[in-house]
Amino acid sequence: MPSTKEIIEHLESLPVEGRARIVDQLLRTLNPPDSEMDQAWAAEAQRRLNDLQSGNVQGLPADEVFAKARERFEK
Repeated sequence: MPSTKEIIEHLESLPVEGRARIVDQLLRTLNPPDSEMDQAWAAEAQRRLNDLQSGNVQGLPADEVFAKARERFEK
């Protein structure tokens, strides 16, 4: 059986699409998909989109959000 190092070296030689697929599959073994959770997140995303489109909430520019996050975590 090949060593972990040998496996990684082989995988690094694959095209990016193949590596991405392998990463996705490996991550699924660590955190299996949960259809109920996926549905809950989809409903939350739709609710947030509706709030934005209706004007109930205002979005923030990404650079402002990232600046606030950097400020918060650099303390």
